[in-house]
Amino acid sequence: MSYDLLKQNIKKNLNLSDAELEAVCKDFKPQSFKKKELLLTQGSICKFEGFVVEGCFRIFTMDKNGNENTLYFAAKDWWLMDIDSFMHQTASDLNIEALEDSKVLLISRQDKITLYESLPIVEKLFRIMFQKGLVSWQRRLVRNHCFTAKERYFHFIQTYPDIASKLTDKQIAGYLGIRHEFLSKIKKSGK
Repeated sequence: MSYDLLKQNIKKNLNLSDAELEAVCKDFKPQSFKKKELLLTQGSICKFEGFVVEGCFRIFTMDKNGNENTLYFAAKDWWLMDIDSFMHQTASDLNIEALEDSKVLLISRQDKITLYESLPIVEKLFRIMFQKGLVSWQRRLVRNHCFTAKERYFHFIQTYPDIASKLTDKQIAGYLGIRHEFLSKIKKSGK
């Protein structure tokens, strides 16, 4: 599996030398997942941070009634993890499922800590990425509070057409926080 996409992603956030890029990438281990295979299950501890090289994942939680609520999707050139479980080494509230055959590069918590110590600039890299992720979450929270379900749906499919095309209506509805039947009505009504 090539590390080129990971290197490009890192370069978007921080200017590292070729030697520094190689030092970062060597700690990421390639792994493949089949469609519907779980990378993380609710109740287990998240021991990795992942970078999607190919495919798409759904990060979701399941409530006590069996209802699935999707937090986000991670497609090619995106990062995925349960940050709470990863940082605190506690049971995860999340599931991470491959929506299609997918390939990821995974770094363990210990390898990431060792990398921070051996190459301190990497902390800056992950801080920048964390801040960008936090901005994205904040924007989504604002949309969830200020946009109607219809506006959220059209924003999602316009902003992420490649991801939306890979999803079922049920998965999109779970992400938008609405019932599948309501999404069908939104789609029938058009813009």
